[in-house]
Amino acid sequence: MESPQHPPPSVPPAAPPTKPAGPVARGAGPTATPDATGGLIPYKNPAALIGYYLGIFGLFPLLGFPLAVAAVILGVVGLRRRATGRAWGGMVHAWVAIVLGSISTLYNGFFLAVTLISFI
Repeated sequence: MESPQHPPPSVPPAAPPTKPAGPVARGAGPTATPDATGGLIPYKNPAALIGYYLGIFGLFPLLGFPLAVAAVILGVVGLRRRATGRAWGGMVHAWVAIVLGSISTLYNGFFLAVTLISFI
């Protein structure tokens, strides 16, 4: 007696790739590559990062005045680049640059005015 011939099992077709149902945060998902900093340093938004450091160094008296002004400008540039999608991350660094740059500008302007008045 011969055994009945069974057709070879067919492989089910692969399911099409699925997309997330809702909006995905920038930098999330399978295309995001982790970096060594854990995402803390916004190296993809150099304007925000440089503005952040200039805001910190702008706290030094006299020397800090031009650095503080540059920090505010670069902080605004970093926020705009992030908003338009030309740079990733750096929002906090940009805001810190704007705030520290503003405080440093006022502080250094006051310090400069007091110094000039004392020499007159």
